[in-house]
Amino acid sequence: MDLDRIRGLAFDVDGVLTDGTVYVGASGEEMKRFSVQDGTALYWCRLLRYELALVSGRESGATRRRAEELGIRAVYQGVRDKRDRLESWALDRGLGLDEVLYMGDDLIDLPVFDAVAVSVAPANAVAEVQRQAAYVTKRSGGDGAVREAVEWLLWTTDRLDEATRLYREELFRKVGIDAGDPGQDDD
Repeated sequence: MDLDRIRGLAFDVDGVLTDGTVYVGASGEEMKRFSVQDGTALYWCRLLRYELALVSGRESGATRRRAEELGIRAVYQGVRDKRDRLESWALDRGLGLDEVLYMGDDLIDLPVFDAVAVSVAPANAVAEVQRQAAYVTKRSGGDGAVREAVEWLLWTTDRLDEATRLYREELFRKVGIDAGDPGQDDD
């Protein structure tokens, strides 16, 4: 497993970016809970120029909205053949599946695990998925599992410091503070 070759990351949504729970109100509106820490990790990936995709078996306005907030344009919903969808996505971006990390939690994700370079499962994934994953996080989906997986990738490839440095610079730039001047007064 050569993590240095990874240039694209793709994620299932329900059970990975969320805890797998869907809240449905009386008038049919749907709500999901997403982790802000996962969002930060995905932002690091964007800063490092990784290609990102979300691939879900369900259609969801909440998923679409969260992807927009995170700046992820490759969002595929209602997908039954995730492997085929990811092959097309990778091809469109000039990637081989041997350059893709995929994180999933249920049986529908196993064909993707067989095709990509690195497969990751959250702690709450079904047993068969955990057995086939190259890496299983300690955290559950919707509770920082994506952040843990991204930190694992970046730490292993010696890019975590670069990601956090770029993130701090971006944050400071947005508020008009020189990132090289840690002596800003709060007075």
